[in-house]
Amino acid sequence: MGKAPIDAAGTGDDDADREVVEQEQAEIREFIKGLSADDIKSGSWFTKLSAHALNSYTDKVDWQYFQERYAGVPADAIVDQRIKMAARYAALEGGLSAGAYTAAVVATLGSLGGASPATVPAAVATLMVDVAFITRLQLRLAYDIAVLYRVPLDLSDPDDMWKLIRVAFTIKSGEVVREGVVKAVPAMVRPVIKRFYSRAALNAARGFPFVGKFLLQRNVIKIGIPLVGVPLAVVLNRYTTLLAGRHAQAVFRNEARVTELAENLSKQSRHPQLMLWVAWLVIRANHKITDDEALLMRHLVRVVREHHQVVDEQLAHLVGIDPAEVWRRIEAEPGDLSDILDVANRVATVDGAANAHEKAVISELGDRCRHRV
Repeated sequence: MGKAPIDAAGTGDDDADREVVEQEQAEIREFIKGLSADDIKSGSWFTKLSAHALNSYTDKVDWQYFQERYAGVPADAIVDQRIKMAARYAALEGGLSAGAYTAAVVATLGSLGGASPATVPAAVATLMVDVAFITRLQLRLAYDIAVLYRVPLDLSDPDDMWKLIRVAFTIKSGEVVREGVVKAVPAMVRPVIKRFYSRAALNAARGFPFVGKFLLQRNVIKIGIPLVGVPLAVVLNRYTTLLAGRHAQAVFRNEARVTELAENLSKQSRHPQLMLWVAWLVIRANHKITDDEALLMRHLVRVVREHHQVVDEQLAHLVGIDPAEVWRRIEAEPGDLSDILDVANRVATVDGAANAHEKAVISELGDRCRHRV
């Protein structure tokens, strides 16, 4: 399906929403029919599902796609709506698939084998419809959020594809997600949600089959866990999709913030090459580099190259930065250097409040810049 299910309804009409979910389930069911038992057990189903979920979808869903549907609406508002609707669809699908979750399915999963699609037991096929539905929904939701925040993803690039997978399924950042879970879901559901996210994290293995095994094992927690008064499949589908969406929003919104900062610093700078040296000096002040600082530096180098045609090979080959070299460059610049001081202050706070080392560099930088006026 080329169109996101979230676009198909979203009116709050239960019958219309259920119809959308049933159509999506039917499509996923056809996909599952083409899998072998080995595909499921080995995790190769995820490789096939990724292509199935994204190939035609990403050709159609871009910034213009959303502009036509939400003209003039801020990205935050669109993202919020899409996360809530995705969680609603996930819950509806969980209710429709709840019958698959019996202890017998666990035993059947363990005995899977063979290469023929016909060898996939009906109970496991029903379980896989739910797992594949939620997997595709969350993968597309994360992609939508990246597009809405204008974070470019080239899914033919393995690094970008792995980035999308990590974000969509809260891989590697599981600790952060689990912390947020405590306040984000009802108290009676928290133990089960925390158990869902406590599965072994994927920190190093990047093979798609490994991800498939990880996702299937994580979703098996839905089977056979009693939760008084609450259908477990509905609860887990809803809240894991909601949390996955909020995680994707936090990651891609933050990247958009850092990218925007780099763009603004480049446009406002009268000394683009010196700006890069000062930014790097501030970032290396405490001999540590945070993810946000690394991201900012990468985008600063890119936008200075694009806006000012400046490529500094000397900086690119630095192993350690000598403050004396930066001070020498400042002394060589005539006129007002207030823009450079502004750069230093804004770079220091890209990952939070400036630390003592950064403040010390900025203080000396301020003295030297004022001396030049």
